[in-house]
Amino acid sequence: MPNPSVAGKLVTPDGVQDGWVAVTGGTLTEINSGPAPASAVRGHWVVPGFVDIHCHGGGGGSFTSSDPEQVDAAIATHRAHGTTTMLASLVTAPLPDLRYQVAALAEHVQDGRLAGVHLEGPFLSAARCGAHEPRLLRPPDRESVASLISAGRGTVSMVTLAPELEGSIDAVRQFVDHGVLAAVGHTDATLDDVVPAVDAGARVATHLFNGMRPLHHREPGPIGALLDDERVTIELICDLVHVHPTAVRLVAEHAPGRTVLITDAISATAAGDGEYELGPLTVTVRDGEPRLDDGSLAGSTLTMDAALRNLVTGCGLPVTSAVHATATRPAELLGVSDRVGSLRPGMDADLVVLDENLHVQHVLHQGAWAR
Repeated sequence: MPNPSVAGKLVTPDGVQDGWVAVTGGTLTEINSGPAPASAVRGHWVVPGFVDIHCHGGGGGSFTSSDPEQVDAAIATHRAHGTTTMLASLVTAPLPDLRYQVAALAEHVQDGRLAGVHLEGPFLSAARCGAHEPRLLRPPDRESVASLISAGRGTVSMVTLAPELEGSIDAVRQFVDHGVLAAVGHTDATLDDVVPAVDAGARVATHLFNGMRPLHHREPGPIGALLDDERVTIELICDLVHVHPTAVRLVAEHAPGRTVLITDAISATAAGDGEYELGPLTVTVRDGEPRLDDGSLAGSTLTMDAALRNLVTGCGLPVTSAVHATATRPAELLGVSDRVGSLRPGMDADLVVLDENLHVQHVLHQGAWAR
């Protein structure tokens, strides 16, 4: 449908309004109140396309693969669930493999299908490694950091590090100097380890609570340090398995402007139960929960529309807060909020039409219906 219009309860930066959105080409041209054109696509809610800054794959496809069909499958799977902008996350691997994977994904970033690459590893703590092969973890050094940045040719957008590792604070500065977001995660750090990393430029908490030293009232650790610092954006996996609804609500209410929902989705997302590979590790998915042999959670099978529903119906947050956490704030973090993340004239025509129960009806991506 050329130049569609979309009507419903519009979630805009100014709040919720009944109205309709006009699209010309790949751009949102008008936000209107009053009766919509007869040809308008109608839904209950109309929200900006979701922005996922932490995703490993979906639809049977993994971003660690050099096979373009696997990358395509992952992108298409999440787009069908409303994610129109996403980073491709990689897991720990030998440095030559990571350089190869980054270089392969750079092609998809440069053609606009991905927003960037997220390196989750190898600069992580073995004590909090989660679904990362501990034998491949290592402290950062200048040469390794430089080689990964170079392999991406400007497409590495974020890296997760454990700040207690030797060389990590210098690595944070090195990444930040090259325009890469530094995130704290998979860490056994104390508060005193984390504060210097944030002072050096770290600005993201990778899936808060998961893969890090727990909060303690006499040693707040990374959770306390990151949650208490207004400079830090907080990632949450809102599948209601990784984090209890009460904990999600406490974070979202304490840090309403800097809470971001992520999927941390693996290739099993929308592909059914069974065995899957996550880097060098085998993951078994039962009832939608991916776990290692020891029972540890290994990513998720979450999609962003489900994360939004969980935040609203499972945690009691308003739809406006859920839209901020799934679109507006992550777009700001990536520096693309002038194009995506909100319903405003002049923005890219990326939006999601939801029914009254917050299930996806239609997805518009760059002015074309993706579903």
